Amino acid sequence: MNTDYLESFTRVVECNSLAEAARRLRITPGAVAARIRILEEELGVALIQRSGATVKPTEAGLRIYDRALDLLQNERDLKAVAATGSIEGEIQLGAFPSGLTTHLPALLEPFCSRHPEISVQVQYDASDALCGKVHAGQLDAALVIEPPFAVPKNCEMLTLQEEPLVVIAPLPDSDAYGAMDAHELLTTAPFIRYHRSSSSGKLVDRYLKDHNLHPRQRIEIDSLLTIVALVERGIGVSLVPDSFSISYRDRRLIKLPLPDRTPIRKIGLVWNRHSPRLAIISELVDQARRVFATTDHEDKNF
Repeated sequence: MNTDYLESFTRVVECNSLAEAARRLRITPGAVAARIRILEEELGVALIQRSGATVKPTEAGLRIYDRALDLLQNERDLKAVAATGSIEGEIQLGAFPSGLTTHLPALLEPFCSRHPEISVQVQYDASDALCGKVHAGQLDAALVIEPPFAVPKNCEMLTLQEEPLVVIAPLPDSDAYGAMDAHELLTTAPFIRYHRSSSSGKLVDRYLKDHNLHPRQRIEIDSLLTIVALVERGIGVSLVPDSFSISYRDRRLIKLPLPDRTPIRKIGLVWNRHSPRLAIISELVDQARRVFATTDHEDKNF
């Protein structure tokens, strides 16, 4: 299939006009019409329909329009690689909410420095929703908290970090807290709960129920960094994943390990193996391996 014909079709859809599409392509309207006619013969369906001076895509034309754009972008990426040895283009990347200020910047700083020619479009959503968007092709890849369900086989996931649950408490009260174990602290001090609607909150809630712990809840919120800030201010204690984003170097927090088998939150990068931008995704995955030092993890197919 001649990609020039696909480009003519997409330009007609964008302009709703054969004449305007021809002007932008610098060919005659007759040549544009001929290209689309040949494309329709190859596909066996009508792609456009005329309504007066306006041209609109048919239902079949709408179905192939987005895929045609992807194929044209992929062709441009391949030409760039062949000509310069570099990878150019755009990637649609997702991130879970708390990862926007932690894992995402850690990944994009070196990636953008290494590939300044690549444009990154970022969306954020809950991890379950992000996995669905990657599966549907609405995103090329996403930073997610590993979901509790099996995702389709057209996706792959690389585990980046494993974060055990820990109790965090404000340092000024460390003498008092030091005399308590983690379970006693959770049921004695005011408790700041990771919201139960979130993936991490469900992990926390399950641990509390499994160990018959009933904290004196003060606040419930779905934001790891906000929970950390509230604990630092002495408002309460919390049970959270031991994320690299929590800094203990400023000596304003202490953490206490759980006495029993500790639940683990896994952070990963999931991507669509059938994305037309696999060359860019491959570079992103390689960068993620380096940033998060995942040498002891294996790729996991879902």
